[in-house]
Amino acid sequence: MVTAPRAGPSTWGCVRPSEALRSLARACRAGLFPLLLLAGAADAAPPERVVSINLCTDQLALALAAPGQVVSVTRMLQNDDSAMAAQARALPGNAARAEEVYLLAPDLVLAGSFTAPDTLRMLERLGLRVEVFAPAETLADIRANMARMGALLGREAAARAQVAAFDARLAAIDVPEGPAPLAALYAANGYSAGQATLPGQMVKAAGFGLLAEELGLPYGGAVPLEVLASAAPDLLIAAQPGAPKSRAEEILAHPVVAELRERVPTDTLHDSDWTCGTPAVLDTVERLAAIRERME
Repeated sequence: MVTAPRAGPSTWGCVRPSEALRSLARACRAGLFPLLLLAGAADAAPPERVVSINLCTDQLALALAAPGQVVSVTRMLQNDDSAMAAQARALPGNAARAEEVYLLAPDLVLAGSFTAPDTLRMLERLGLRVEVFAPAETLADIRANMARMGALLGREAAARAQVAAFDARLAAIDVPEGPAPLAALYAANGYSAGQATLPGQMVKAAGFGLLAEELGLPYGGAVPLEVLASAAPDLLIAAQPGAPKSRAEEILAHPVVAELRERVPTDTLHDSDWTCGTPAVLDTVERLAAIRERME
C-alpha cells in the first residue's frame, strides 16, 4: 500500500504531537477510548470513488464493486475484446497518469506492481490512498486478490461468493483417472512454464502433466528444441506470437515445432488467457480439459 505522506516534525494534522498524545491519554482515562475506536471504524467506510489505473485491477474491481463505486478504469480495458469491455466503456477511461487521476477526486486508487513508479510517487505526494496489486502467479493468488479487493471495496460478501463460485467451477472440471498426458507449454525463446506459475497450474488443473516439471523447472525455463522433440509431449500449447513478431518468437515457427503440431493435439495460449489472473482463467482450463477428455 502507498500511504499519504506524514506531516512535518512540528505538526500532526492541526495538532502538535505532544498535544495529541495528551488528548489521547485524557480520553483513555475518561473511558472514551471505545468511542475513538468507533470513530476510526467510521473513517474506514467503503470508498465511494474508486479509480483503477491497471488492467487487472480494472477487472477485479468491476467484478466486485457496488453500482457507481468505480468511477474510472483504464482505456486498455475499454479497447479490450473481453466481456467486461462494454461495462468499462460506460465509464470515463484513464491513461494511468497521476494528474488525470487526481482530477477525478478518488478516495481509493487501485494500481498494479508494474504501474510506473513515478506515478505512484506522485499520487502519494498528492495525498491519495493507493493500493497496489501484484499479478496472480498461482490459482491461490486469484482467490487472495479477490478477497483483498472485496475487503478494500467493502464488498466482502460479494468476494466470498465469487471465490466460492470459482472453487466450485474448478472442482467441477472432470479429470480422468490414470496417467496424465504430458503437455509442453512453449513460448518465445523456448520458454516453458512450470507448475509454480499460473499457466502451469492451469494446465495441471486440466489434467495434464508438465514438461517443465519433468525437467525440474518449477518456475519454468528455456527448453531447447532437441529436448522438446525427444520429450514427445502429448499436447503442445504454444504461445500466440505478438504483432509485430519478434526474433524471440521465431522458434515457434521452427520445423521441430511445426512437425510436433502435425503429430499431436495443439492449443494456443494467449496472454489475455492468464496475465490478469481473474476467474476467467477457468475458461482456458475448461478448454484444455475438453482436449484431455477427447484424448481418452
